[in-house]
This record gives sequence, C-alpha cells and structure tokens, in this order.
Amino acid sequence: MEPDKKTWSPESSSGPSAYEGDMGVVKRSFVRRMTESFQRDPNASVLQSASFSASEHKGLFDAEAAAQNTASSPLLRRLKGRHLQMIAIGGSIGTGLFVGSGKALADGGPASLLIAFSLTGVMMYCTIQALGELAVLFPVAGSFAAYSTRFLDPAWGFAMGWNYAMQWLVVLPLEIVAASITVDYWVQDIKLNAAWVTIFLLLIVVINFCGVKGYGEAEFVFSVIKVTAVIGFILLGILINIMGGVDEFGRPNGSYMGFRLWHSPGAFNNGFKGLCSVFVTAAFAFAGTELVGLAAAETENPRKALPSAIKQVFWRITLFYVVSLLLVGTLVAFDDPRLLNGDSSADAKASPFVIAIQSAGLEVLPSVMNVVIMISVLSVGNSAIYGSSRTLAALAEQNQAPRFFAYIDRKGRPLYAIIFASSLGVLGYLAASHKQTDAFDWMLALSGLSSIFTWSSICLAHIRFRHAWATQGHTLDELAFRSPVGVVGSWVGFSFNCLVLISQFWTGFSPVGWHTMTARELVINFFQAYLAAPVVFLMYIGYKLWKRTYVIKTRDMDLFTGKREFNVRLLVAEEKADRLNWPTWKKCYKFIC
Repeated sequence: MEPDKKTWSPESSSGPSAYEGDMGVVKRSFVRRMTESFQRDPNASVLQSASFSASEHKGLFDAEAAAQNTASSPLLRRLKGRHLQMIAIGGSIGTGLFVGSGKALADGGPASLLIAFSLTGVMMYCTIQALGELAVLFPVAGSFAAYSTRFLDPAWGFAMGWNYAMQWLVVLPLEIVAASITVDYWVQDIKLNAAWVTIFLLLIVVINFCGVKGYGEAEFVFSVIKVTAVIGFILLGILINIMGGVDEFGRPNGSYMGFRLWHSPGAFNNGFKGLCSVFVTAAFAFAGTELVGLAAAETENPRKALPSAIKQVFWRITLFYVVSLLLVGTLVAFDDPRLLNGDSSADAKASPFVIAIQSAGLEVLPSVMNVVIMISVLSVGNSAIYGSSRTLAALAEQNQAPRFFAYIDRKGRPLYAIIFASSLGVLGYLAASHKQTDAFDWMLALSGLSSIFTWSSICLAHIRFRHAWATQGHTLDELAFRSPVGVVGSWVGFSFNCLVLISQFWTGFSPVGWHTMTARELVINFFQAYLAAPVVFLMYIGYKLWKRTYVIKTRDMDLFTGKREFNVRLLVAEEKADRLNWPTWKKCYKFIC
C-alpha cells in the first residue's frame, strides 16, 4: 500500500544537509530552516528525471506519463479529517449565500429562491458523491482536472484544468476587491481601499505560505465562524418570524409573520425567467464545494476522512442553505428596494440577512453580519490561492502548463504556483479606483460559469469511470467508497448542469427587465454572463488540434496508476467492530452525518 504521508528527512535530501557531520544535537537557526524549506523536495524527481516519450517528441500528449506524475506528486499529506470537513463547509458558504441571494430574491421571489437552491443542492449532492468515489480511489494531484484527462479526453482535461485555475486566479483579486467593499459599510472612503487591499492580500498570502496545514487551520477557523453565524441567524430568524412583524407604517409591532410575505407581495416574481435567473445565482453560491476533492491529495487518510466529509454535504445543504433561505423569504419582501441597492455582489447593504435584521429594529447585529460576510470573502480568497496553485502544479506535472509550476518545496508547497497566484492579487488595487464595480463585474464574468463546467466534468468522468470499471472486469464490491446515488446520480448531476448552462444563456441573452435596458447594456450583460463558455471551448479545440488527442476508450482507460489498494472486506469488518464500541451520541451523529 502506498504510504499516506510523504515525509522529508535530511538523509534523503540531495540538497544541503540539515545537520553537519555528527552534530545531530545542534539546532539549526530559524532562518536556515526557513531557507531550506523552500528548496525543492527530494521526492519531486518525476519531472527532473523523466524524459519525454516518443509521443511527446512528436507533439502528442503522453497520457501514461501524465497519470504517473499526478499520482507521484510530493504534496504532503497533512490535512486531517476535521480540516477536510470544514473545507467542505467553508468552500460553499460565502457571498453567494449571504449577499447574492438578495438579488436572487428580488428577481424570482421567495418560492423561486427556495426551489432553485433546493434543486441545485440535489445536483451538488450527486456531484460531490461522484467526486468522493473517484477521490478515495485515486487521491491524485489535480483531482477532477486529472480525472477529465484520464477518463474523458486529455484536451478536455487541459481545458478543465485551466478553466478551474483561471477561475481561482481571477477570484483572488475579486474577493480582495469584495473585502474592501465590505469595509465601505462602515467607512465610505475610496482612498482607504488600497490600504485595506494590502492588509487583506498580505493576510491571505501569509496563510498560504504556511503550507497546506496553515491553509487547513485557517479554513477551519473561518468555517466555524461562518457556520456559527448561519446557525445564529436561523435561531434569530425564527424568533423574528414569530414576533417580529411590522404594522402598516413599517414599525415593529411584535406580531406573527409566518408566510405573510408569500401572499403579499407574492411567492414568485418574473415568472419562469425569474426562477431560471435564481438557478444561476444558486450555482454560483455552491461554487467551491468541490475543493474537498482537490484537498484529497493532501489528506492524511483520504479513505476515512473523505467519505465522512462527503456524507455531510446533504445536511449542510439542508441546514445552511434551504433552512436559512426559507427564513429569509419569510422576513424580506422581494420588492424591498434595499435588495438592489448594493454596489456589487459583495455589498452587505444588499444582503437579505442584514436587511432582515435591520427590519427587526436590531442595531448592532447588522454590523456583526457584515463582519461575517468579510470573513467569508477572506475565506474564499484563501481558497483561491490554494485551488489555483494546486491545479497549476498538477497541470505542469502533466506537461499542460509551464514546467516551473511543478516545483514543490520541502514543505509540500507548489512554491512558484503560489507566488504566481499571489501576484495576481495586486489587481485588487482596482478597488481604490472609481472603476471598482466594473472591474468586479468583469472578473466575475471570467469565473461565472467555471464551476458549472467543473461539476459537469466530474459527473461525466464518474459515468465513464464506472463503465470502464465494469468493462475491465471489476466489481463495485472492490470500491472502498461507493457513491450512494451511483451512475444515476451522476446523470442527474450532469443533466442539471446542462440545464443551468441553458438557463444562463437565456437569462444572459434576455435578462429580467431587458426591455428597460439599452442595446449596449444587453451586450455587456450577455458577455458578463457567458464569457467563460467560449474561453473553455477555445482552449479545448486549440489543445485538441495541437496535441491531436482523442476521447479515451473505456477498455484503454488507466485504472491502476495512483490507485489506492484496499482490502475492502477487511476494512468493512474493522469498521463494524469499531462501531460496536462507539457511545450512543456518536452512533446518532454518524447516522445523520
């Protein structure tokens, strides 16, 4: 069995020794230890020693070498189960839920908001289950981009890898701009935005230079804060609903609200188009959940930690999205003008969570909620460097990106990829200009559809993998973790993602309220809604023509490189024996989680 944690020791290093002669007790200085940590990991020898195959010399893609390199990546396995579980939460709770849901409520009404987020949650559940099955069996660098290369088409894997890397590369300055906008809730001075950008950028960069464990600990803290805030809002929202009603003049009178706002002004707004526009917002809100699969390559025990994190996705979706947005729809009317008063999709003034608290006459809590929104923004920015750097390193290891991105240091950091991703954070200084909103919108356009393509590829890769698994004579009993919704769930996820792409095209071409927009505004709206699609297809077609790739046949798929060997029967028996010793509370927790 391949070891779970790859470690470095001075004896195995080809670089400067950590100890001099026999002076093993002499402590190295902090500066020297820090300097040595940036040197290339001695395990990162794949790209140095591997010679290009004949197919690479001819300009063709070498699928075998790509699979071997991603499977042999020297990323350290330092993430624990608690990190992985909170990454699964933290990746999906952000401005899409706290702020983006406000415009969605205004466009579609409370019923559309609830329906769209619920159905998107079902799609997300199916997608993450498929990703979990693949990631437990193949916890390789690059995760879903590598799966597209191995199980679909190397050209599509190239397009998906760069699509995902670009998404996060753009999201970093985007979130830094968003963080500076949240400060405007208290201090509206555009000249100070540059100072806030510097502080936020330095914080995010320092966290990522602390290695994968630093990223995991930071996400753990961020996620605990966000989860606490959502649970707190749910409890507060129930109380406001019970006795937070207002009179005809808008003054709180302590009356019961219930579903009063679903009757007047109504449950739906703008008909079917309003519902479709909410689907797009819901998809954006769930972006980042797939990071749990990317982190599998740096998890101590992916066989144990990943299924536990994956299983809880359903309950997180139910509690943090469906319940909270159900309450939001009963507390804030879709025609409330404050929902459209925000300057961007990160402006807390347009957050329905903040508006609900303000309407109840609570003065301090809106500022507390804005702090939570700021933390959410920083969390996403933190994930941006992690997601883009790991994807760039995996692309380089497959010879689909500049090879220097594959440099992994002794702390398991893809050093040059982190530096490159961090350098794009300087675009956040656009927040100090009067064009901050335009910059925000166009950066968002580049990343808007990226998650839809990623999720579609995960589902399709799982479908193709299952077909190849059966074709090559394997049974489902050999899988250490099996998606409970199986191939049917992956087809549901794939089909739903295609429907969201169609909805995005329609609402981009003919948005809600299009008759009040000029021709120039309609064109800008369409490109901001659909810019990612032509970029993806241009990358796919260009790489396919350049490398002359082909769709991988099921009988030719590599089902062995990077595969973790499990004695499934022994593991199941051990887990059953372990469950017998669990206390009652743990049995109940594991049953629902």
